[in-house]
Amino acid sequence: MRLYAIVILFVCLAASNLEAKSPNIVLIISDDQAWTDYGFMGHPEIQTPHLDRLAAESITFRRGYVPDSLCRPSLATMVTGLYPHQHGVVGNDPPPPAKLKDLPKRKQFASKEYLKIRNEYLKQIDDDPKLAEILQKKGYLSHQSGKWWEGHFSKGGFTHGMTHGDRTRGGRHGDLGLKIGRGGLEPVKEFVDMAIEEEKPFFVYYAPFLPHTPHNPPQRLLDKYKEKTPHLSIAKYWAMCEWFDETCGELIDFIDGKGLAEDTIFLYVCDNGWITEENASRYAPRSKRSQYDGGTRTPIMVRWKGHVQPQMNETDLASSIDLVPTVLHAVGLESEITPEMDGINLLDAEAVKSRHKIFGEILEHDIQHMTDPVASLRFRWVIDGEWKLILPHKGREPDAPVELFHITADPFEKKNLAESKPELVSKLTKEINNWWPVD
Repeated sequence: MRLYAIVILFVCLAASNLEAKSPNIVLIISDDQAWTDYGFMGHPEIQTPHLDRLAAESITFRRGYVPDSLCRPSLATMVTGLYPHQHGVVGNDPPPPAKLKDLPKRKQFASKEYLKIRNEYLKQIDDDPKLAEILQKKGYLSHQSGKWWEGHFSKGGFTHGMTHGDRTRGGRHGDLGLKIGRGGLEPVKEFVDMAIEEEKPFFVYYAPFLPHTPHNPPQRLLDKYKEKTPHLSIAKYWAMCEWFDETCGELIDFIDGKGLAEDTIFLYVCDNGWITEENASRYAPRSKRSQYDGGTRTPIMVRWKGHVQPQMNETDLASSIDLVPTVLHAVGLESEITPEMDGINLLDAEAVKSRHKIFGEILEHDIQHMTDPVASLRFRWVIDGEWKLILPHKGREPDAPVELFHITADPFEKKNLAESKPELVSKLTKEINNWWPVD
């Protein structure tokens, strides 16, 4: 009888340990890529076999979005679970001193006066919830690589990382971290190996400077795409998308190869969209920084092998504000979800089906005020089911029209229906004002 009791106790302890095992988290973030520019999203030329495979193994939300189509605010949302106007990072660079405002950026950045302001703005994220910092409560090690604007990686709660964030040494949006992907994956691989050796769950933030400019892909990929388009700038961008895909495949295969496929949650999102101009490697209108889906839409994926049934979700809405709540639910830290977080758990089918609308805000590239987000506001938008309303803020966009699109039937937003549907415009305007009322 005593032996039986010991066996039962051993089994219970083993089961308890099994249940307590926390999944690893890998967040993959593309940098400047349109929602259309993947094989699984139907692009006729761009080949992304590794991301296609990830999509097939994930709950993949084809109607995913980021609130703002600009990298710094967008990235801050992914790690805080808050909208830009909530976390306070509402643009890429804070306002320079008045006497410097007409100078080129490089001269502004050389100023000691502006350095003080830039460092001051790094405090915006200090009081916000940060995913890596929260995960430390369950013993997670975390690693930052790639695009990161908020100073030293430790300011984001990461235990390890690549970005030093020193504004006097080129620290602006990632510095040494921007070598990841383009220069291989060794820092991430070394971190994963260390976490495994220490028997700690890990969080990898992988945000390579890809397919972002400079569009300088390997020659083998450029040659491949030069045959598919007469425009060199477009061929370069398409090749960059495949180069990014290759690095994602290397990362996924490395972690799966460690036998961690069922113990790791992979999440995928893009910071903002991109449409390449035909004659230059720069973004076209209606993409990056715009209020249109070319800037804000992105596929969002969640893969957890052995735990989550893959699904290609064509209809339901997802947002990058959902990433933090999804992770916190998955690791048993849902009590850390604050009342300010409007996101849902993307692994909760009922919550996904119950949501009918998502919101966003389009802000200036250059921050207009250190503490007032409204000063930088250009547009607010809502998607409610099949409809999208874009509401200009008169303070920054006095001449812009209100725009209403039947977004499922008109995904490239070619026909503005605002004048023909005033009641719907009124309804959706109220929804926006209830979400974030501004003067």
